[in-house]
Amino acid sequence: MLNALILSIVIVTGALLIWPRLANLQVWRATITPLASIIGSGFLILGPILDVSYGGYAPLVMVGLCAVAYLFGSVIRFNIADIATQTPPTKLLVRLETIASSVLAFAFIISVAYYLNLFGAFGVSLTELNDQFHANLLTTAVFALILFTGMTRGYSALERMEQVSVGLKLAIIAGLIFGLAVHFGEVTGQHALQFSTPQVSGWAAFTLMAGLIVTVQGFETSRYLGATYDAHLRIRSMKLAQWISTVIYCIYIVLLTYAFEFPFLSLDETAIIELMQVVAPILPLLLVFAALSAQFSAAIADTSGSGGLFAEATNGLVPEKLAYALLVGVGVFLTWTANVFEIISYASRAFALYYAIQASIAAIRARYKGQSLQMTGFTFMAFLGGTAAFVGTSVE
Repeated sequence: MLNALILSIVIVTGALLIWPRLANLQVWRATITPLASIIGSGFLILGPILDVSYGGYAPLVMVGLCAVAYLFGSVIRFNIADIATQTPPTKLLVRLETIASSVLAFAFIISVAYYLNLFGAFGVSLTELNDQFHANLLTTAVFALILFTGMTRGYSALERMEQVSVGLKLAIIAGLIFGLAVHFGEVTGQHALQFSTPQVSGWAAFTLMAGLIVTVQGFETSRYLGATYDAHLRIRSMKLAQWISTVIYCIYIVLLTYAFEFPFLSLDETAIIELMQVVAPILPLLLVFAALSAQFSAAIADTSGSGGLFAEATNGLVPEKLAYALLVGVGVFLTWTANVFEIISYASRAFALYYAIQASIAAIRARYKGQSLQMTGFTFMAFLGGTAAFVGTSVE
């Protein structure tokens, strides 16, 4: 019965997302890109990571991660609004923007490795080849496919999958939340809710949190949609995307934290599959399907983005095809030398550094405008981003 209800929720949500009246709304179209980036692959692994590491305090950590992301989002939004005024940038701001673009391009390179390593892990998770070696082989094969496509035909054909996968992913997440809510209600009725003891605390808890920033990033994509949407709409849609994702993440973490006994869970990138088998047999299959489509489309989007950013940042010195080759080379190297949790921390550091530079740009712009209070806030965010970039650690 629960399987049928979950499948019904997925179908109804999917139908709602492709309903023309909603799908054609300009504000929703502008929102779906950052929303899909925020609620990406991190959604599937973040729950087990937080619950095993922070125990019963995991929801508070989730709120903290979303709050930090929203503050960094305010930095990006300030820069979007300032650029829209067409104030001539100084040489310092131009250089900082160039550096920021280069850092973001490298962040994309690492994040693609992160996406495709999750793709490999989930791709073999329900097969007899469920081990690290075969997961790495699958990841390497997908890297080869992306490189071949980028070198020969470009990414236009693959990018068409992105819009479909976004709706599919959000629909399956709706089914997951419903299934978890039912399970939470059953556990509550049995007076069996859990409050696990945290495995990390103090400085280690902070550095681990800094290493998880990549799981809530993605809002910055609104910064680069200027050719399609005006500044006001991009600012509004970014806020909406961050609020929606915060609500979804926090509900998800609360339902997961107190309804499962985590000390006996082996923490790996597909731990959520093991958990969802307890809730409903249909969920593991749906989650694997969502994970594969989400990881592949996100990898395509970031690969394409990194190529363009490298070409722009180097004034054409590094052409897009060379950037694709660099991305695949680094990605394959990381696949065979680092685990997915280490890759997550590397990507988090790269994005934190990008946010720190954007916050520095915002602080300079606020100073030129005489906005001392905002300048102080942005300076603090630059310091926070820089600290996270240097101290972020991976899950042990």
